[in-house]
Amino acid sequence: MRKVVVLTFISLDGVMQAPGGKGEDPSGGFNLEGWTVPLFDEEAGKVMDEQLGQPFDLLLGRKTYDIFSSYWPLQNPDDPTAAALNRAVKYVVSHRPIENEWKETMRIAINVSDEVRKIKDRNGPMLQVHGSSELIQTLLANDLVDEMWLKIFPVLLGNGKRLFGGGVRPAAFQLTKSIVTPSGVVVANYGRAGMVKTGSF
Repeated sequence: MRKVVVLTFISLDGVMQAPGGKGEDPSGGFNLEGWTVPLFDEEAGKVMDEQLGQPFDLLLGRKTYDIFSSYWPLQNPDDPTAAALNRAVKYVVSHRPIENEWKETMRIAINVSDEVRKIKDRNGPMLQVHGSSELIQTLLANDLVDEMWLKIFPVLLGNGKRLFGGGVRPAAFQLTKSIVTPSGVVVANYGRAGMVKTGSF
């Protein structure tokens, strides 16, 4: 079975909106686009290279797909990140037709959780989810996330789209890897670990 792995930049207060730059996603009046850039150091870059350097396909929401498809096909094909993203199969959750020609794109239009389960059951590499905050809410609500690879930045943003919104199903995770970069970014990988256990002091 293929794993669904969520890769996300988040602030200390859980915001994941528009980490990469101006114009990425100003919806809801969000005016702090590019908030990761001043803290994205060489060590964080090495982590991303490692995570994108293994076989994967992409599972994306429509907004993230449109951002990616307008940028990555135009980059130097010898760039390792561009090469990895361009050769991946892209599964895109969208009610609207997809009109661009970014290769290996497949649309999921209905029954998202059922279709993702079917894709997981097929042979193939992991399914990486980048951005796609609304899709992540659906995946979490349906217990479809196997791992979360988080980069936690030492900033508070106050408002914006959050990684954990309403409808999250209770689930336990275990820390599988962690480092802290020189700029204070906590890289924490978590794997699914059964159900939440309770107790009393």
